[in-house]
Amino acid sequence: MASLTPATTDKTFQGDVLDSESLVLVDFWAEWCGPCKTISPALEQLATKLAGKLKIVKVDVASQRATASRYGVSALPTFVVFKGGKEVARHAGVAGGIQAIEKLVMHAF
Repeated sequence: MASLTPATTDKTFQGDVLDSESLVLVDFWAEWCGPCKTISPALEQLATKLAGKLKIVKVDVASQRATASRYGVSALPTFVVFKGGKEVARHAGVAGGIQAIEKLVMHAF
């Protein structure tokens, strides 16, 4: 089964996120980040719950450094919501769990 939270890269970020007609939640993460791995299954569930309304993509900050740097990501995980190509909300860390991330997304609609 394909992931509902696919990876995007420095090269595909423009098309995957900034040019998207959907609301996009970007998960900036790293393979070595324990909290990133812990919240990942909940992000898949959120992608299912909001299918057709929200697109979720992941940026591996270790391999996609240009994008992580462009958006000033300094803590992991960092979640950034984009609407119409613009950043509209941000949350760093997993405090509050998936409920905090969902609330962040819902305020952006």
